[in-house]
Amino acid sequence: MSPQRVGVIGAGYVGLTSAVCLAERGHDTVCVDVDEARVRLLNDGVATIDEPDLPELLERGLRTNTLRFTAQYRALADRDVVFVCVSTPSMPDGSADLRAVHAAVDDLATVLRPGAVVALKSTVPVGTTRRVGDRLRDSGIHAVSSPEFLRESHAIGDFRHPDRILIGADDDAPADTVASLYPPGRVLRMSPESAEVAKYASNAFLAVKISYTNSLARLCAQVGADVTDVTRCMGADIRIGAHFLQPGPGWGGSCLPKDTAALLHTGREYGVALPEVESARVTNAAQPVCIADAVSRTIGTPIDQARVTALGLTFKAGTSDVRDSPALTVCAELVGRGAQVTGYDPRLGAIDGDMLRAVAIVGVDDPYLATKGADAIVLLTEWPQFRDLDWARIADQAPGAVVVDTRNLLDAVMLVELGLTYLGNGTGF
Repeated sequence: MSPQRVGVIGAGYVGLTSAVCLAERGHDTVCVDVDEARVRLLNDGVATIDEPDLPELLERGLRTNTLRFTAQYRALADRDVVFVCVSTPSMPDGSADLRAVHAAVDDLATVLRPGAVVALKSTVPVGTTRRVGDRLRDSGIHAVSSPEFLRESHAIGDFRHPDRILIGADDDAPADTVASLYPPGRVLRMSPESAEVAKYASNAFLAVKISYTNSLARLCAQVGADVTDVTRCMGADIRIGAHFLQPGPGWGGSCLPKDTAALLHTGREYGVALPEVESARVTNAAQPVCIADAVSRTIGTPIDQARVTALGLTFKAGTSDVRDSPALTVCAELVGRGAQVTGYDPRLGAIDGDMLRAVAIVGVDDPYLATKGADAIVLLTEWPQFRDLDWARIADQAPGAVVVDTRNLLDAVMLVELGLTYLGNGTGF
């Protein structure tokens, strides 16, 4: 791969990860973000997102001068490829809000030279790339679709070792330009429309798989089966695979909720029902209620007088991201029933305090203080550190407490021997 001049619009999870990784490969990379305060922090070497290995790559890119940040679009005038990595949040009707995408494209049209390529990494509805291409055609600028498949807490590794690179384009030349930025052998080429649908379809399928597993967990609890054994059997089948077969408090984060909503909206626009995705969303919305019901019927005190500890507040382990976190949704359900909820998370110091206050959670930075005197302890995020807590100490400070393990992370036998009541997901609720 010969070095190229690359631009990135947006310094969020996707944009910042892409920028530091492209710079690591030796490409001259300029990242533009409209937040000038964020730009200053990044140019000072301060990582603005919580992602393993990112601070080191940021420092290396700045030190070697392969990476720089600015709020000025004119810094992109000589770029060969510019990746658009801005947010596309849900509108009230489920459609994707494309205002940030359109604003970025309008600015790029005024600064890029003819022959440059605009690659949309932002998750956008079908037809968006073609409309962007129409907007840029008179300027001699090409548009391609190149959706991202980066997982939070694994984003650097996913960029370095992708299982696929998707490029949607009608013309070979701009597709070749984007493909040259990546290692050979992983690129899937298709039309822009196929690439756009493929991104939504992939995320929606994962959501369906998780919701199906949570429904199976409810069935297993009713019939005396163990969902862990059931999913172990399913995962051994190569046609199914073991990934995303773990029950939990529901799916959330910055992608699955908005992407399933957007896919359903597109289906409605074209008169195509997607009942599997709709059902997955219904199941997911019911999961916090199911968990709160389990707490309510198991503790020895009325829920509106109960003290509940939430272990884990982020939407997944390895990140401080609480956007659309199912953990917070469960906490909000419990608070709505009158419970006093105290929350602990290993990344508590990096979590936006306003998000916790919005659902009336009291954050405590010590797990033993958080669990002291609790009537129920609800494990919501799969942080491995929770296995290593001194559960004997917790049992002494919260005698007889109910432990609701939504992730099936803990040693049930050990907890019961300590005098705690254990409810696993798919074994007790």
